[in-house]
Amino acid sequence: RNACSEREPIVSTVQLRKMTTRISKEQFDYVCGLARENAAIVLEAGKEYLVETRLSPLARSAGFDSLSSLIDHMRNDGGASPLRHRAVEALTTNETLFFRDFHPFEALEKSIIPEAMARKASQRKLSIWSAACSTGQEPYSLAMLLKQRFPQLAGWTVEIIATDINTAVLEKAKSGTYSQLEVNRGLPLPMLAKYFSKVADSWELKPEIRGMVSFQPLNLIRPWPRLPSFDLVLMRNVLIYFDVPTKRTILERIKATMGPSAALFLGASETTINIDPAWEIVSCGKSVYYRPKAAAAAKAMPGRN
Repeated sequence: RNACSEREPIVSTVQLRKMTTRISKEQFDYVCGLARENAAIVLEAGKEYLVETRLSPLARSAGFDSLSSLIDHMRNDGGASPLRHRAVEALTTNETLFFRDFHPFEALEKSIIPEAMARKASQRKLSIWSAACSTGQEPYSLAMLLKQRFPQLAGWTVEIIATDINTAVLEKAKSGTYSQLEVNRGLPLPMLAKYFSKVADSWELKPEIRGMVSFQPLNLIRPWPRLPSFDLVLMRNVLIYFDVPTKRTILERIKATMGPSAALFLGASETTINIDPAWEIVSCGKSVYYRPKAAAAAKAMPGRN
């Protein structure tokens, strides 16, 4: 019996792989076009398995007997179908965790935030953008860092704006409620004890942290709403899903939202090199961040910071 039990997952995996071949080339090409047009997500040949994995739950929940039926329905349904929107959301990647990669948060604590506070001492205001925030661990990590390490910000106006294309993950983020597995990923135990309350089998952020973050939907390739002048932008592990022209456009638009000497953090595998030459790369401990070259030049000039 034990031997049979061990073999069952292998059979299930093979069956799942076979399911991906049931999507025709035309159906896969349609989904690729849908993802590119609505979210600039590039799906290349060989990603059929991803389409099957991400969209099959949607097909089941929407009452279709197969993924092919769902795709054909979307292809033939005129107008702005809600199913298309849900399909695009399902194709987005929502991997995140508290204090992800650690070193960027170390740089924020030791250098970026203190420098921003010195620059903004007269205004007593900090504005931060967490783009593609997924289920909220990144902006809440920022909020806890500011609360824990910078008590001198009491009395300042601190706004953390968190955005994502996926409205479903934003709703979870707004709830501030996480499973034991989610809080085990990156969250220091002292912060768990200080800023969370145990509710049944979950952990709920206390209002003092939840109130520091505002969430709103934003599609990076569509028109952006009016945004404040940011002192810090985190758009980590997002550009990797876009082609070079889209990356260039987004980086140009980010610059327009950034205040003097503001910092941009990208993912460890992302860079502005060979995409947009208007950015300077700044080493900070074991991390790097980016700032517009014009801002760097202005910072170097007395009286221009």
